[in-house]
Amino acid sequence: MKNVIEFIESKDITKLGIYSQLKCEIEEVNILQYLTKQYIIANDTLLVLDILSEFYDLKVYEHLDKIFLIKNLLELGWVIQSNFSATKISELSQLELINTPIKLSSSFLKLLEVGSLELVLPEVKEYSDHLEYLQDQFFKIDLAQQLNIVKHNFDENSPNANRLRSKLILLENRIKERVETTKTTIMLEEFFKENELNEQEQMIFLALLKEEYSGSDESIRDMNSLIALVSSDDYEKIKFRTLLEESGNLISNNLIDYDEMLTPFGGINRNFYIPEQILYKISHPIKKETRQRKIKLDMLISEQELFELIEPKKSLDDVVLNEKTKNTLDLLLQQVDKKVVDRLKKWGIKDKKKSIDARIIFYGVAGTGKTITALALAKSLKRQILSFDCSKILSMYVGESEKNVRKIFDEYKELCTKTKSQPILLLNEADQFLSNRVSGQISGSDKMHNQMQNIFLEQIENFDGILIATTNLLDNIDKAFSRRFNYKIEFLKPELEQRKILWEKLLPKDLPLSDDFDIEKLSIAKLTGGQIELVIKNTAYKLAIQDEPIFKTSDFIEEILKEEKSMFDKEKKMGFFS
Repeated sequence: MKNVIEFIESKDITKLGIYSQLKCEIEEVNILQYLTKQYIIANDTLLVLDILSEFYDLKVYEHLDKIFLIKNLLELGWVIQSNFSATKISELSQLELINTPIKLSSSFLKLLEVGSLELVLPEVKEYSDHLEYLQDQFFKIDLAQQLNIVKHNFDENSPNANRLRSKLILLENRIKERVETTKTTIMLEEFFKENELNEQEQMIFLALLKEEYSGSDESIRDMNSLIALVSSDDYEKIKFRTLLEESGNLISNNLIDYDEMLTPFGGINRNFYIPEQILYKISHPIKKETRQRKIKLDMLISEQELFELIEPKKSLDDVVLNEKTKNTLDLLLQQVDKKVVDRLKKWGIKDKKKSIDARIIFYGVAGTGKTITALALAKSLKRQILSFDCSKILSMYVGESEKNVRKIFDEYKELCTKTKSQPILLLNEADQFLSNRVSGQISGSDKMHNQMQNIFLEQIENFDGILIATTNLLDNIDKAFSRRFNYKIEFLKPELEQRKILWEKLLPKDLPLSDDFDIEKLSIAKLTGGQIELVIKNTAYKLAIQDEPIFKTSDFIEEILKEEKSMFDKEKKMGFFS
């Protein structure tokens, strides 16, 4: 602490070695000396007004002409604002500074203690192992993060930002020199070449790798933080967003992946991570000739007739749901988030060997969006869907119930193993599986039905993954099944506000509507999304035969009354996207 004591006691700071590095005027240095004296007696945060009052006469407003000294120190990075809502220095007026609390920055305290802020670069010698290489790369990520923070709080060309930018360039060049000197293979460098990653993609990958090794979930996994890391200005932030899109090299080649999380405001955030197989690969390299390509799920699905493969196209934002249903789904998404699952494993609540799993029942009247919500949920979880139509079960499995019910789950497991993926298993119209088992005097068909349900119960118990079963009624579900589904989500009929949105979404843009067309009036009828879609379709068929059709509110009301009175066959329409 010799440097600290010398700085505090010095009568002429210009003679100290630290002075040239501060790049300050003598008045600014005197302020730093005063703040340091206060700091070591535990008075680390002071108002600008109180600081200036130590040097200048407040009565004659002498301090007003000296506020710029504080602003200079802020721009140099030797002091920082100490309030929670710090304003960017370039946007801060001098008068706003008067009542602002400030304190010495960590950069100044380090300079004071060590005597220098010069970057100590590693020697230009070959890397002894990949850990030494990673140490330099992770230090580069740290500097880039510090530069982002400084750019956020200070002017783009502030001395503090320029100082960090110079350090970053020096370190990047030194890493390149050491890589060129190293004769042995550096796994990550080979990995970057093999996957043709550019400079920005490498930076993003290294940042996520640093997070994986540090075990952090909070720092720079989100899209905005990662993009800011590789961008020097707002234009590049827009340009480089494509690096983290589905078509980008990193995601399309499965080098990184992401979980989607709902924000408190109803939006969706992506948190990126490196998949386990990639982490293993860069730690345990294998020869190219021994690598096996992952079999795509759609190739295997075309060879069987049991499942239908569905690629989700819409997200939960596109689905119109009753508010209560949407809130429950939001909670579900949060609970199957990777970070939450890892926490449950750490606590011993979940089996560490199991992946994200959930057994879910969607129940409610037809047309409320059960199936289409299952697809949207899969989109949010970045999963494909294997759909099985349970309404066919009785006709398909008469006499072979035990064998064939197992076949559903056995084939699902086999597909997961071959494709190294875990799609969501969707059991549509699962009433046949879930209804109460028959007791007492039962027929042969009842006995077969009970046997089928027992096998299904066993398979549900041992299922590893995400399973969604849809049913119109929950009252007739066997209690044994109810206990084995950890999420039971009711799909209620849409309220007035949701019905209005549904009408707006489902009415085609090119439909010729009358000038006095009134959606508010149509929304009064308590229809489901499926019924609204059906009413629109039937109204269109009715008017299409006219020479110059114009859709009036009364035309739709006529079809609504028919639907309410069940005057024509109802058509099941599951879901209601725009």
